[in-house]
Amino acid sequence: SDEISLSIALCHYPPGTSKWNKIEHRMFSFISMNWRGQPLVNLETVVNMISATTTKSGLRIKAFLDTKYYKTGIKISDEQMQALNLDSHNLYPQWNYTIVPREK
Repeated sequence: SDEISLSIALCHYPPGTSKWNKIEHRMFSFISMNWRGQPLVNLETVVNMISATTTKSGLRIKAFLDTKYYKTGIKISDEQMQALNLDSHNLYPQWNYTIVPREK
């Protein structure tokens, strides 16, 4: 947020509730129909099949393979968390908040 001088809003689904994401469900049914019977032999095939998915109403799905390496197991200290300029939302603040850039 500080680097780009923009606020970043984060809104998470509670644990175990991705089933509530209607967009995900709407897209996944068409993806499943598109790759039905096709051997998903590698990641390129999967991404291409997802990207080729369309509907009669004009829904188009974009997909790409993210090859960037992401470190796992990174722990953030309490001090680092305190240093973030977080603005909690009124509705479910533990899942919805905005990181606001600090004054320069």
